[in-house]
Amino acid sequence: MTAVEPQVQYTTTYVTTTTTEEYMIQEDDWDRDLLLDPAWEKQQRKTFTAWCNSHLRKAGTQIENIEEDFRNGLKLMLLLEVISGERLPKPDKGKMRFHKIANVNKALDFICSKGVKLVSIGAEEIVDGNVKMTLGMIWTIILRFAIQDISVEETSAKEGLLLWCQRKTAPYRNVNVQNFHISWKDGLALCALIHRHRPDLIDYSKLRKDDPIGNLNTAFDVAEKFLDIPKMLDAEDIVNTPKPDEKAIMTYVSCFYHAFAGAEQAETAANRICKVLAVNQENERLMEEYEKLASELLEWIRRTIPWLENRVAEQTMRAMQQKLEDFRDYRRIHKPPRVQEKCQLEINFNTLQTKLRLSNRPAFMPSEGKMVSDIANAWKGLEQVEKGYEEWLLTEIRRLERLDHLAEKFKQKCALHESWTAGKEELLTQKDYESASLMEIRALMRKHEAFESDLAAHQDRVEQIAAIAQELNELDYHDAATINARCQGICDQWDNFGTLTQKRRDALERVEKLWETIDQLYLEFAKRAAPFNNWMDGAVEDLQDMFIVHSIEEIQSLITAHDQFKATLPEADKERMAIMGIQNEILKIAQTYGIKLSGINPYTNLSHQDISTKWETVKHLVPLRDQMLQEEVARQQANERLRRQFAAQANIIGPWIQTKMEEIGRVSVDIAGSLEEQMNNLKTYEQNIINYKSNIDKLEGDHQLIQEALIFDNKHTNYTMEHIRVGWEQLLTTIARTINEVENQILTRDAKGISQEQLNEFRASFNHFDRKRNGMMDPDDFRACLISMGYDLGEVEFARIMTLVDPNNTGVVTFQAFIDFMTRETAETDTAEQVMASFKILASDKNYITVEELRRELPPEQAEYCISRMTKFVGGDAPTGALDYISFSSALYGESDL
Repeated sequence: MTAVEPQVQYTTTYVTTTTTEEYMIQEDDWDRDLLLDPAWEKQQRKTFTAWCNSHLRKAGTQIENIEEDFRNGLKLMLLLEVISGERLPKPDKGKMRFHKIANVNKALDFICSKGVKLVSIGAEEIVDGNVKMTLGMIWTIILRFAIQDISVEETSAKEGLLLWCQRKTAPYRNVNVQNFHISWKDGLALCALIHRHRPDLIDYSKLRKDDPIGNLNTAFDVAEKFLDIPKMLDAEDIVNTPKPDEKAIMTYVSCFYHAFAGAEQAETAANRICKVLAVNQENERLMEEYEKLASELLEWIRRTIPWLENRVAEQTMRAMQQKLEDFRDYRRIHKPPRVQEKCQLEINFNTLQTKLRLSNRPAFMPSEGKMVSDIANAWKGLEQVEKGYEEWLLTEIRRLERLDHLAEKFKQKCALHESWTAGKEELLTQKDYESASLMEIRALMRKHEAFESDLAAHQDRVEQIAAIAQELNELDYHDAATINARCQGICDQWDNFGTLTQKRRDALERVEKLWETIDQLYLEFAKRAAPFNNWMDGAVEDLQDMFIVHSIEEIQSLITAHDQFKATLPEADKERMAIMGIQNEILKIAQTYGIKLSGINPYTNLSHQDISTKWETVKHLVPLRDQMLQEEVARQQANERLRRQFAAQANIIGPWIQTKMEEIGRVSVDIAGSLEEQMNNLKTYEQNIINYKSNIDKLEGDHQLIQEALIFDNKHTNYTMEHIRVGWEQLLTTIARTINEVENQILTRDAKGISQEQLNEFRASFNHFDRKRNGMMDPDDFRACLISMGYDLGEVEFARIMTLVDPNNTGVVTFQAFIDFMTRETAETDTAEQVMASFKILASDKNYITVEELRRELPPEQAEYCISRMTKFVGGDAPTGALDYISFSSALYGESDL
C-alpha cells in the first residue's frame, strides 16, 4: 500500500517534528511518570538494547549497557549510519570529555537534519550516562527510522501500526488488538501475526489462551530463528506487569511490520479489489432499488387509471358527491407521495448513471418498460385520465342538480294540475241537463263555456309538464319511468277531457234552443272570475316556483322579473274589486227584486270568498318571494367573494411559481460561485419552496369551498387549481432535479480531480455557446465550443466525440455530458487492467486464483462476492476449483475482451 503523508499529530517531551506529524500523543509521553515504574524501565532497556543490536550487528558490533555504551558517541553515530544508510561526519578520536560531547552532538545534529527537533536532550546528559535522556533519545530514533513511515489507509505512526495489527489478526480467535500494552499479554496476538504471514512456522490451533508465557516464548523464539527479529522482551516481565510498556511493545511489533513488508503489495492489491467490488455492489443495489421503485410506481399507475376511467354515473347527487370527495382524497392523500416517488426515481437514475460513468461502468439500462421516459409517459397518461375524470364528475353533478330541480318542478306542476282536474271527468260525464229547467240549462251552458275557458288556460301547464318530462328523459333521469308514466297519464286524461268537453258542448247546444234567458251578472262574474282565478293560480305557481342560478346577474334578472310582477298588482287589485263589484251587484238586485238566491253561481264554482282567499295567498307569497330572492343574492355574493378570494391568491401564487422556475434556471447556469455555493443557493430555494407549501394548501382549501358551493367559473383569474397543481409539481421536480445535477457535478469534480477554476471555465464556455439558454448545446454550437478551446476537429473525430456526449442520438449536448467529455481523457480512475493486475498479485502471478487465496486476502463479504461471480478457469495445470479473474475483471467494466 502506498504510504500517505501522515495527518495525525503526536507530541512528547523529547521530540516534535518540523512537519504536521508528531510521533506520540501526549498521554504516551515519556516524561516523569513513565520512568518512575522500574518494570517499564527494565522492559525499555532490554527492548531498546536488542533493537539497537539488531542494527549494530550488521556493522559487526553491539552494546551491552545502553546508557554506558553510547556515552562516547561512536556507536551512536555507527547506529545512525546503519539505519539511515548515510555517512555521518568523521568522529573525533580523542577520549576526553569534549571529544565525546562532540561525537554525540554530531549524532544529535544528524537526527535534527531528518526533521526532528530535539527538546531537553543535550550531548552532556548522554555523555554523563543519564538513563532517562538516553532512553528518550533511542525512542526518538526508533520513532523516526522504524515507525514514522508506517501508513495504513491514510493513518500514520502509532495508529497506522495499530490498524495494520488489527487487520492482520482480525480472523483469529481470542485475539482483539486494541492497544500496545495489555492486548499483547497473552502472546496470541504475536503468534497470530506470524501465522498470518508464515503459517508454516506456528500451528495456531494448538495455542491456549491460558498459557501466555508459552505463547510469548513461542513467538519470540520463532521470530528470532526464522524472521531475524531478536528477542527484545521477556515473557515473564510482560505477563507479570499489569500494563506492559507501550513503547517496548511498539518497538518489537514494528520489527514484524518491516519483516512482513513484502506482503503489503498483496494487501494493496486486495484493497484495490475491495474498492472496485464495493462500487460494483453499490451500483447493483441502486439498480435493484430503481427496478423495485419503478415497478411499484408503474403498478400503482396501472391500478389507478382504470379507477379514473370508470365513468359509470351514479343516480343520486349524494353518491356523485361521494365520488368527488373520493377524488379529492386521491389528490390530497394518495397522489402526493407518488409525485415524490417519481421525482426520487429520476434523481436515483441520474445519480446511478453518474456513478457508473465515474467508475468506467456501462450505462444502466432498466428493464423493458421501466425507462424514465416510460414512467414519464405513464404519468402523463395518468394526468390526462385524471383531468378527464374530474371534468366528468363536475359535469355529472351539474346534470344531477339540474335533474333534481326539474323533477321537483315536474312534481309540483303535476300536483297542481291533478288538483285542478280532480272531479272534472265526473262533471263532464254527468247528464244533469236532461232534468234541468230552462234557467238551469242556460246556467249549465254558461258554466260549460267557463270550463272550456279554464281548460284552455290550463293547456299551457300541460305542455310545460310534457316539456319537463321530455327534458328529464333527454338528461337520462334515473326514475324516468315514473315520470313518463305520470306524464302519460296526464296527457291521456287531457285528451279525454277534450273529447268529453266536446261531447258535453254538443249536448248542451242541442237543447240550448229550448231554453231562454240567462243571468248576465252570474255569467259576467263567471267569465271574469275564472281568468282572474287562473291568473292568481299562475301567480301562486310563479311565486312558489323553484329556481337555480349561478351568478349575481342571473338572480338580478329574477329580481327584475319579480319587480315587474309586483308592478302589475295594482291593476290586478282593480280587477279583483270589479269582480267583487259584480257579486255585490247580484246581491243588490236580489235584494231589490226579492230574488231568493241559492247561494251558488250556476256558471262557476268560484265564489267571491274563493277570490278573496286566493288574493290573500298571493299577497302573502309576494314578501316570501322577496325574502327567497334576497337570500339567493346573499349566496351569490358569498360565491363571488369565494371567486375573488381564490383569484387573489392564484394571481400571486401562479407568477410566484413562474418566477421561482426562472430563478432556479438562472442559479443552475451561474458561474459566480463554487458548486457548493450554488448548492447552498438551491437548498435555500428548496427550503423557501417547501415553506411556501402552506399557501398552496390554503388555495386548495379555497378551491374546495368553491367546488362545494358548485361554482364552475371565475372571471377574476386565468389560473385554475389544475394550473397551480401542475406548476407546483413541476417546480418541486425542477428544484430536486437541479440540486441533483449540481450534486452530480460535485461528484464528477471530486472524482475527476477538477478544480473549481476549471469547472467555472467549463461552465463559462458552455454558457457562451448555449444559445437558447436551456442548458443544452446543438451539435454545431458544441463543435464551435470545442474549436474555441483548441480542439482540431475533423469530421471523423467529431463524429466519435458526438457518440460519447450524445449516445442516445438526442441531437443535444447537456452540461453533464460536456463535463464528462472534458475530464474523461485525463481522469485517473480504476480500469479493468488495473483490477486485473491487482488480482494477479494476489494470485502470485498465476492466470487463475483459488478460493482459498480470495478468502485469505479479501474481507469475507468481498471474497464471497468474487467467488459467486467468477467463472471456472479453463487451463492445463490449474487445480480443481480454480477461478478466472481475467474475465471477471473485464465484466466489471462491461468489456467483453481486453
